[in-house]
Amino acid sequence: MQSPLRLLIADDHPVVRAGLLGMLAGQSDFVVVGEASDGALALALAAELQPDVILLDLRMPALDGVSVIQQLRERGIPARVLVLTTYDSEHDIVRAVAAGATGYVLKDTPRERLFEAIRATAMGKSVLAPEAAARLLHRVRTPEAEPLSPRELAVLRLVASGASNREIGRALHISEATVKTHLANIFGKLGVDDRTAAVTVALQRSFIHL
Repeated sequence: MQSPLRLLIADDHPVVRAGLLGMLAGQSDFVVVGEASDGALALALAAELQPDVILLDLRMPALDGVSVIQQLRERGIPARVLVLTTYDSEHDIVRAVAAGATGYVLKDTPRERLFEAIRATAMGKSVLAPEAAARLLHRVRTPEAEPLSPRELAVLRLVASGASNREIGRALHISEATVKTHLANIFGKLGVDDRTAAVTVALQRSFIHL
């Protein structure tokens, strides 16, 4: 009889960990060998417990998911990583896959598909949620946008908060004319025509966070 797959759950939300434990407990070919509430603990437990698959959230305290994946590879820890997250932005997906994640699925994935994804990940097969696959294809087909400067990001964060050009100027100690120049540059780099679209695209690409 084949040994069950050894799983490590890494998520900072206790309710999510408990839910996963409950789902996985009913599968005879899975055994959860550990839980981690932050990235640093996930890395330590991966080295100690040698799981086959790590179910890894991206946004965690101490060490984010992408950093965990990178350090797993740097330290030669063989566990394969299935990212399990609520984030489906191109930026998050590309970073995780580039770091070495074997799979990327969303937390609303039906349980049977999640089980299939875990088994496929353990075999080294790439697994992508349909949303993630679509985002990656869009990224491949779309030229990389010119990065926003720190000042442009500051302006965009204030725009996202609802600030007017005058309020942005006061907050950053620049003139309204300079704010308008920054906005024009931002629109050009993001390929949009207005403030709302700029914020939407920036959020999708994780340039800014609300």
